[in-house]
Amino acid sequence: MKAVRLHAFHQPPVIDEVPEPAIGGPLDVIVKIGGAGVCRTDLHIIEGQWDAAMGTPLPYILGHENAGWVHEVGSAVTNVAVGDTVILHPTPTCGLCRACRAGDDMHCVASEFPGLSRDGGMAEYLLTSARACVKLDPQTRPQDVAALADAGITAYHAVRKAVPLLYPGTSAVVIGAGGLGHIGIQALAALTAATIIVVDRNPDALKLAEQLGAEHTVVADGGQVAAVRDLTGGRGAEVVLDFVAEQGAEQDGFAMTGRAGSYFVIGYGGTLTIPTLDIISTERNIIGNIVGTYNDPIRLTRRPTRSPTWTPAGSAAARFSCPSQPSLPRVQFPPTSEFPAGQRRADGQGTAIQR
Repeated sequence: MKAVRLHAFHQPPVIDEVPEPAIGGPLDVIVKIGGAGVCRTDLHIIEGQWDAAMGTPLPYILGHENAGWVHEVGSAVTNVAVGDTVILHPTPTCGLCRACRAGDDMHCVASEFPGLSRDGGMAEYLLTSARACVKLDPQTRPQDVAALADAGITAYHAVRKAVPLLYPGTSAVVIGAGGLGHIGIQALAALTAATIIVVDRNPDALKLAEQLGAEHTVVADGGQVAAVRDLTGGRGAEVVLDFVAEQGAEQDGFAMTGRAGSYFVIGYGGTLTIPTLDIISTERNIIGNIVGTYNDPIRLTRRPTRSPTWTPAGSAAARFSCPSQPSLPRVQFPPTSEFPAGQRRADGQGTAIQR
């Protein structure tokens, strides 16, 4: 089969011919890939940032945002069958450890991370597990939802953690309205009563943010911290969701956070430097976020079951049904052996690779 493989850090991936995966255990599932998202994490992988944490097994297949159709199942699989349309939670988990029992999938002690710790889904087929498969409506096109497997659930998971902090009269700042941030804006608009402020250096991204529910937009031109302070009456925001967290955005995000507020770090790549006195004297919180739970993609991809006349227009079900997802740019597998580095937009916008 064809697969997009990384052979060396700081070098572009290439398309190789590799053997198809095989069923090796009773709960294994092989998925025929219909769409694989290109995430900013893939750029960080190419730069070698994940090697220390994951021991990147070069050469290997990229791709941790995957959706497609069940191709083959192990002997004990009962939740999906051959032909089912599925989106995959990024981490196959054991189901037995304390984290799994608590529904805290990302902290399973025995999880794998296809596309980071082993071969991923930028290929014709992917080996995963029954526990990672979320069954979709058969009419759903995998290339339309693949990026929700990470970009979608990561944004949604962070917003759900922030919901108790965002009562009426509060403000939420979103830094970065790209592939994750534009989903975070929708989640905030659907799940909270907060005033939404979006910061981005791209005017087109800010126009999209306004369409998705932002009350205020701020161009990141060097005066963004002061602008957010002005919009919040000098106090700063109760919640800041930073979908960039590099190239100085991480320092801006903490500075935009008001007293007793919470700074949610979703993007990464930068280094946050804060005097400890600034933390304790203001009681500001710094909260990390890594992907989401198995139930998050279920919530994101289910169509509404209530009638249109009864479903509130701003409800989560209405916002996150498959037909209303903001479209992501898509590219076909390139015909040459080299994966085109230019297919990844610098602003962090997600891209789905379709077959």
